[in-house]
Amino acid sequence: MYGIEILKEEHQNILKFNAYLRKLCCKIMEGDEIDVPLFHECIYFVRNYADKHHHGKEEEILFKIMTEQMGEVAQKLIRNGMYVEHDMGRMHITYLENSLAEYEKSPTTENRMNIIVHAVSYGNLLKRHIEKEDSVVYSFAERMLSEEVKNQINLLSLEKDKDTESAAIRDKCLNWLQERLKER
Repeated sequence: MYGIEILKEEHQNILKFNAYLRKLCCKIMEGDEIDVPLFHECIYFVRNYADKHHHGKEEEILFKIMTEQMGEVAQKLIRNGMYVEHDMGRMHITYLENSLAEYEKSPTTENRMNIIVHAVSYGNLLKRHIEKEDSVVYSFAERMLSEEVKNQINLLSLEKDKDTESAAIRDKCLNWLQERLKER
């Protein structure tokens, strides 16, 4: 099923990003200076690839259809689980951004720690979240949705992926990630 397979592929990119972000945090703990512009690039990646592009497809296509088609169980799973975790991720990124601003004003140990806390917390949340989506939510959708509805999800996902603006953001973010991963 294209719609779900592409979401799983995007999860792999997000996990690669999380590993990179964790590496940045380890370097800080080992004494490196905080590269504030690089962390802002990371925030851009999260907001545009992980959230706008990936979570956008989940929320606007898959989750919307699941809650409409699959009844109360899907509604509870999506509304009380997946949406809440998406919002928690957004919260950590906002706190990370605020921590970077505080660090720029006052580069204290506490402000350094706050950057690490929110970056690592975001990564840990998304790792667990991705495991749940891949093993529970997506397989539930594949089992319970009709072929007709799955085809609708596939078509809507393809449209979103071919959208010029969405594709440009996706490609920019993935190119940035590939360049960062080469730095290892």
